[in-house]
Formats: sequence, structure tokens, C-alpha cells
Amino acid sequence: MSMDLNDCTIIKEGEAEILMHAKNEVFFNKTQVNNRDMSIAVLRTFISKRKQEHEALLSKRNKKNGSSSDVEDKPNDCDINIEKSNDQGLEEKPNEDPCTASEEPVKIEGKVRGKLKPPRVLEALSASGLRALRYAREVEGIGQVVALDNDKGAVEACQRNIKFNGSVACSKVESHLADARVYMLTHPKEFDVVDLDPYGSPSVFLDSAVQSVVDGGMLMCTATDMAVLCGGNGEVCYSKYGSYPLRGKYCHEMALRILLACIESHANRYKRYIVPVLSVQMDFYVRVFVRVYTSASAMKNTPLKLSYVYQCIGCDSFHLQPIGRTVSKNTSVRYLPGFAPVVPQECSDCGKKFNMGGPIWSAPIHDQDWVTSILADVKSMKNCYPAYERISAVLTTISEELPDVPLFLSLHNLCATLKCTSPSAVIFRSAVINAGYQISGTHVNPLGLKSDAPMDVIWDIMRCWVKNHPVKAQPADLPGSVILAKEPILQANFARAVASLSKAQAKKVARFLPNPERHWGPKLRAGRQITSKHISLLGEEAVNGCLNDQDSERDAKRQKIEKSNDAIAES
Repeated sequence: MSMDLNDCTIIKEGEAEILMHAKNEVFFNKTQVNNRDMSIAVLRTFISKRKQEHEALLSKRNKKNGSSSDVEDKPNDCDINIEKSNDQGLEEKPNEDPCTASEEPVKIEGKVRGKLKPPRVLEALSASGLRALRYAREVEGIGQVVALDNDKGAVEACQRNIKFNGSVACSKVESHLADARVYMLTHPKEFDVVDLDPYGSPSVFLDSAVQSVVDGGMLMCTATDMAVLCGGNGEVCYSKYGSYPLRGKYCHEMALRILLACIESHANRYKRYIVPVLSVQMDFYVRVFVRVYTSASAMKNTPLKLSYVYQCIGCDSFHLQPIGRTVSKNTSVRYLPGFAPVVPQECSDCGKKFNMGGPIWSAPIHDQDWVTSILADVKSMKNCYPAYERISAVLTTISEELPDVPLFLSLHNLCATLKCTSPSAVIFRSAVINAGYQISGTHVNPLGLKSDAPMDVIWDIMRCWVKNHPVKAQPADLPGSVILAKEPILQANFARAVASLSKAQAKKVARFLPNPERHWGPKLRAGRQITSKHISLLGEEAVNGCLNDQDSERDAKRQKIEKSNDAIAES
């Protein structure tokens, strides 16, 4: 682990500092400060919510036993539930309260009380260990943080950085050389938080990750293979995630929903299911934060949360086909296949065919209560977040999204289909609101609009707009011409509505910020040699500096070899 510190630079982020070698030996990307800050904010809220849930559980059990403080010295129900959940052959009873493996009955003067241990965190792919160090140093109430990597150089760098960060880091963070998949499989239901942030796709880690989280624990997962998730290679996406993507304007949100559906699929194999609390698309990746629970009965609701997507190839119309449905009779519930098809063979708006994608997660991707808590925490500790402006802007936009509307429309795309001038977002929002529907923005795209209005209402509003703002004559077979040939059933009212601007827009709060510097994006995988073709990723100055260093090293090696050859010849 000895190293020449002259070849290293000290990088400080938050309260953590790491030593980075001049060579590209251990992966580090400055851009991921947004990712790390968001994760710390969610982790703080998780610890707070976890404590509240534990206190509520104890209060409920005390009332159930007829005493507010004392519990008889007998086997704890929590322990029984843990044993049952570890046995895959047993199903959880619907009326039982599941508890986490972090709850431990402690005897105090002959009585039993539930004690909540600090949460254990697993960073499965740690590289330099910066994320694990920030968790340990910045998140109050956190327990042990285990940092894994299967690269020996990365583990040595992580251990060096742990020592460099002092006693707090040394007492809380431990680094291991291990394959994350094997480690998680051999430590089932041991970690309250599992963090997956791979270089590329997380699909190979998901099966072991969902088994390693305790009941009610948190799984944080990043996917950076956006070209695959957004429809650039649909067949590759299907092989990795089990869903087929579509290349619509909503492709980044669809990427989030594909990832959630994939995690749910892996969890279901072990009688587990997920509850998303926050799902974010930022920079060049998607990141989801989900709670993982065990329940064979609740798992049956999974088909109700998944849908296929039908996207018209001629216009922007899209429709969702739920996979399953339920029928209730008295107190019993039957689970049945979803009714199909939701669309005819040809689009009812423009007459073109449909592409089909999915299945995707069509249930809410955020918990608004969590989002509000996270945003309040971030604002109260703004000096603790290096990327405060960016993450607060994203969280503000998410807090105003319609929670139960999958995917979104692009106003510019609607107008491009009709070859018409675009109404302002305020006018279009007002028309939707005046028609009796809801509408909001989306954090994924500044031009995206979420609405519960059906597509025929959207097109009627656009027909009314075109009547007041005529377009040039177009060939009759174009999708826009077919749409405009129909008379609107709904007469749109474009009078400005009170709710046409969100609270953030009304207060002129920045919601979509530019990148803080050039070349703010993905970086090279650790160990790869930097060449001139990487200028678009790293910048001309950085690449030229690395190339000059490489030339100097080659010259030094050549001189060393020549000297050794001369010495051999003289001898």
C-alpha cells in the first residue's frame, strides 16, 4: 500500500477527502457528486423514517399487550417473523407486522424491549471508497459501512483513503476484496441499505442485491447504460432487463420504469416486492431508491403495477395496457389477466400502426411524502451538500409531478406532427385544466407535460388551437392532416387558469440548471488508456496532459532499457 504522495492529488467532496493517483487506475467521476448528494439526502430521511416506524411498531405492540411500558419475558414475535422470513418455504401471514433484522430484543431488569441498531450499509462497487466515506462522515446515526470491490488496486486505494480520513472513517468503514454478487448472496437480509452504482448496467447484481436487504430496507440502484435503456439497442435491453424500450420523447422516464420493473421481477422470485420512494433521471444515468419487503400475499399485486406501452408510429399518441386486474366479491379478491386490447390495430387519431414496448412499472415512481421530507432536509442543511442547487432543483420539480401518470407528452412534438406554431406551455396547461383534467411538468424533460387527459382530449385541444392559428395545406396522408381533418368534440377554453403555473414556476425557482462546467458527463472506465479519441469525454487539456505524461513515461523506460543494454554490453 506504499505510494508516492507526489503522484497523488487530494480530492475533497463534502467532509470526505481521497487520494487520487494521476493515472486512471481507480475510477472516479466528479459528475457523480449529484448522485452522491442525492443518496446522502435519501439515506438521512431513511434513518429518520426507520426510527419513526420502529417507534410506531413498539407502541402498537405495547398497546396490544395491554401495557404501555412492560412486555412479558417471552419469545419476541419479531424474532419469530425473522425466522419465518428467512425460510423460503413459509409464507408471511397478511395480518402479521414484519420487522427488520436490525431489531433485537434486549433484556432490561427482566423485561424485553425492542432496540433499533444503527443501519448497516453495503456499497457493493466502491472503487476509491468516496461514497462510503461520505456516508460514514456525513450521515448521523449510520452504523457500519462495508465497501466492496473485486479489483485489488481499488481495494488498496479504498483502504488508503479510509486511513487518510481519520478515526471516524476507520471505526465505521471496512473494505473487502470480493465479488459483490457472491458477497451479497452469502449475506442474506444483513444490510439495511444496499447501494449499487456500477459502471454500466446493474442487471447482473440485482438478483443477489434484493436478497441482501433486510425487510423494509433500502436498495439504491444506478444504471448508466442509457443508450440501451432508451431504445438504441432494444434487443440488448430486453436481454438485460426483460423489457423492450420505445424511442419516444419519454424514453428517459421509460428507462426509470424499466429498471423498477426489473428490480420487482428479481424481488418476486424470493416472495419480496418493492416500494419506490424516489426515482431520478439526472445527467447521463437513472437512479432509483426503493424499499424492499417480504410478503407472499402482497407480491400478488405485481401484475397490477406493470403495463405494456402502445406507441403510435405516426403521432405522439400512446396507451398503456395493464398486465393484470382484480375482481372483488365480498371479502375475497381474484387476480385475473388484464382486459385487452386497449387499442385497435390502427391508431384512432392518425390511422397508423402501433409499436409495443414494455412491460414497464406503471405504478407511482415516487412517494410524495418522502420527497417532501427529503427536500425539507436538503434545504435545512444546504451547506452540507456540494451539489445543493442541482439536487434541490430536481427534488422541487419531482415534488410537483403528478404521481399517478406514467410517461409524458412533448408539446413541441404535438405541434411538429400538426406542422403548427406552438402555444405557450401556460396556454396549453390552461386548456387542459379548463377541460377538467390535471397537468404538470416532469423532472426528466423541461418540455415534457404529464396529464391524466386521454389522447383524444389532447388532440381536440390542438385542433381548436389550429383553428385559431391556421396551418399551410399538407398532403392528405400525413398523420397531422388526418388528425386535423376531424372536427373537435371538445371546445377548448384557452383562458388562463389559476393553476397553469406550478408554485415553483410562479416563484421563479430554478428547476433545470445548466452543467457547471464543460465535459460534465461519463468518464473512462478505470485502467483504460487515454487516447486522442477521448477529447469529447475529458476535454482537450486533460487528454493532452495525459498523452504528454504517457510520452514522458515511454521515454524514461526507453532510456532505462538502453542504459541496461549498454551495461550488459560493457560487461
